[in-house]
Amino acid sequence: MSEPLLKVEHLKKYFPIKGGVFQRTVGYVKAVEDVTLELNKGETFGLVGESGCGKSTAGRTILRLYEKTDGIVRFKGKDVFALKKSELRRMRQNMQIVFQDPYSSLNPRMTVGGIIGEPLLEHGLCTRDEQRGKVLEIMERCGLLASHIDRYPHEFSGGQRQRIGIARALAMGPEFIVCDEPVSALDVSIQAQIINLLSDLQKELQLSFLFISHDLSVVRHISHRIGVMYLGALIETANKDELYDNPVHPYTRALLSAVPIPDPTVKRNRIILPGDLPSPVNPPAGCKFHTRCPSCREICKTKEPPTITLGDGHTVVCHFAREFSK
Repeated sequence: MSEPLLKVEHLKKYFPIKGGVFQRTVGYVKAVEDVTLELNKGETFGLVGESGCGKSTAGRTILRLYEKTDGIVRFKGKDVFALKKSELRRMRQNMQIVFQDPYSSLNPRMTVGGIIGEPLLEHGLCTRDEQRGKVLEIMERCGLLASHIDRYPHEFSGGQRQRIGIARALAMGPEFIVCDEPVSALDVSIQAQIINLLSDLQKELQLSFLFISHDLSVVRHISHRIGVMYLGALIETANKDELYDNPVHPYTRALLSAVPIPDPTVKRNRIILPGDLPSPVNPPAGCKFHTRCPSCREICKTKEPPTITLGDGHTVVCHFAREFSK
């Protein structure tokens, strides 16, 4: 079997908390506690969970937009955090990101042509004479008109701006793109257009996506495999059909019970979780989910659960995974 394009092992990212007169470090926000995943060429890995669970931080740390606290990230076999500045600059061509907010992620003082074309010149991928032609080609691929090239971001709708963001990410011909909630700020009809665009680009260019979202129906539509995050850690990973047909972790079951069914005659048993998400500054002992888990037992409160493999790439971090599995 070929080596995965991206391999992440036990990734951690802590942010220091400063306090006192001398601004000493008095604690840490444990944003990403334990993330292990693999991504193959041409595949989409969906990352889901509540707001504040560390999804976006994990994606940005994988790209080394944040420096890691611990763990390993390998892209095409190379340790991303061991690269020197010049080597990382070259690798950046292969690793890009589409941000959540299409309004604040684009420079309002640059034209569309400048936003998409700047990376091409910066990385020496074309001459200034070739730039406009290449930009027009990328714009057409992303569903933008040639007449848009000299216009500014404020002249576009949210969906068009997100297309510009996708075009900017595609400019350098990457193999891997982190999509950080790329449709959450858009209307539902526009969401479908952007999702279909990403799917078409993936088939055409053999792209690999880490697709971060809190919308489980969107994730199921675009992903091949899905990982569920809770309080900075991946707690369940499986192929999309396996995860939706056989959710094992109590948290995954609760998330899926909230997905709307487009049929008013079908009633779904909602699982309402008690309490709030614990603070990542001081996470609970034992299983991180035990404070809200409807199936909590004494062992969950004191002992950290193991990662149990149920077969066919389905892994669950739970003491009773085999008992809960169908």
